[in-house]
Amino acid sequence: MATSTATQAPAANLRSRKSESTVNSDNIANGQSTALLKINAVPTEHGQEMDKQLDEHQSYEFGGPVGVTAMMVGFPLLMYYLWICLWYYQGQFVYPTSIADIKPFLARMGQHIYDGAYPTKFAIKSYLGLTVVQLFFAAVLPGVDQRGLPVPSLNYETLPYKCNALASWYVSLVLSFVLHKTGIYRLPWIIEHFGELMTVALITSFTCSFLIEIGGRLFWWGGKPFRLSGVWVYDHFMGVSLNPRIGPVDLKMFAEVRVPWVLLFFIALSGAVKQYEDIGRVTYNMAHMVLATGLYINACAKGEQMIPQTWDMFHEKFGWMLIFWNMAGVPFTYCYPVIYMTRSATSTYEFSLVGKILMFVTLVGGYCIFDAAMAQKSTFKMQQQGEYKPRNAFPVIPGSEIKEPKYIQTKHGNKLLIDGWWVYARKINYTADWCQALTWGLAAGFNTIITMFYPIFFLAVLTHRCGRDFEKCARKYGEDWEEYCRVVKYKFIPGIY
Repeated sequence: MATSTATQAPAANLRSRKSESTVNSDNIANGQSTALLKINAVPTEHGQEMDKQLDEHQSYEFGGPVGVTAMMVGFPLLMYYLWICLWYYQGQFVYPTSIADIKPFLARMGQHIYDGAYPTKFAIKSYLGLTVVQLFFAAVLPGVDQRGLPVPSLNYETLPYKCNALASWYVSLVLSFVLHKTGIYRLPWIIEHFGELMTVALITSFTCSFLIEIGGRLFWWGGKPFRLSGVWVYDHFMGVSLNPRIGPVDLKMFAEVRVPWVLLFFIALSGAVKQYEDIGRVTYNMAHMVLATGLYINACAKGEQMIPQTWDMFHEKFGWMLIFWNMAGVPFTYCYPVIYMTRSATSTYEFSLVGKILMFVTLVGGYCIFDAAMAQKSTFKMQQQGEYKPRNAFPVIPGSEIKEPKYIQTKHGNKLLIDGWWVYARKINYTADWCQALTWGLAAGFNTIITMFYPIFFLAVLTHRCGRDFEKCARKYGEDWEEYCRVVKYKFIPGIY
């Protein structure tokens, strides 16, 4: 494909993976190699040049300094506003009724925050306690040792990762059961003190982002600062360094897996337990949220060894964007249906049997495609490194590993998978992930658009992320990316878009 002959006949360049004893860089450059990339191997000279360009600041994203400033100010305020609407007004949007009402309206909003979201000692101990416990688990529990992809900014070093999120997840479940049954920490307390916990999470996320930036700039914590624009607010938003660590714990991977999804599950579980204690039963809609969040954290935990091969770990710096959303945004916005169901009568949102079946089938179907697709791509990448370690963590979705996968060899040295679920769309995992998110939003019925925040926001995030990824891939792979797009025609929805 990298030669004129291959360009005319793309099928000639679709190789099945085969093991070779050595890597011939000339063959990689002309697209004829089927060799595995070994640990610490580097791309071709052409690939290294492309990587160097990608690791330099070339243009602003997210609206530049003005856009990121608006997000850093606006998102926390939006979280407070939507929480107030759900907690005090059953999801109705509230606003000043006149110009004269603006000041009283702001006073009412401030009073709601003071009454229900003041950062109490209980909330501080709860949120920071969970974070410390998860850090401890990440450092000491048994797991799988995995190396990430060669990182261009670290001279193609492959970083080690201790992947024990699965053990941490199971231990957390047992610990929460013991704490609840003994009365030391009852699960309903989480949902009852939601606003307070949210405030502590917001404060913690801002504090951590500043500390990590200072450490990165002054001490090169997480690697040498790179890809900087020179505009402080923008660089703070995007991040300064790539992989800050505390001992064996990579903080970026920790933030992506341990705090957000574990806490989100416990918020859903807290809502279910409170509902049972209040009305003597758990509605399907509430149980759906427990199942959905449980499937997601379990997928993250059992597939943690595949996360080092993802774009976030390999390329995205650890700045405000990732820190804020993982530590505060994800757990305290994706749970809005749980908040609504906790504060509203069951008659306002319960579905018929047909609706429940449709919700369940969509969730499980989307999950199976998402899980299998993510496993297929990550397994393929690990096989190319010679780093693949089969792991049969529950549940193992059929087709998670592709035998003799087809791919396109690039002049960069990388291989682009065009097999399994990835032959149908370039971001088939996004499509399946969003289908799951849609059922989350629908779990609270059709009473307020606020409970649809997750699928609406997630669609915007995925669309924007898709554009960013495709732009970077086009620069990185050039004509090879053009051929990949000819082979895999659709972006999200097979046969449609």
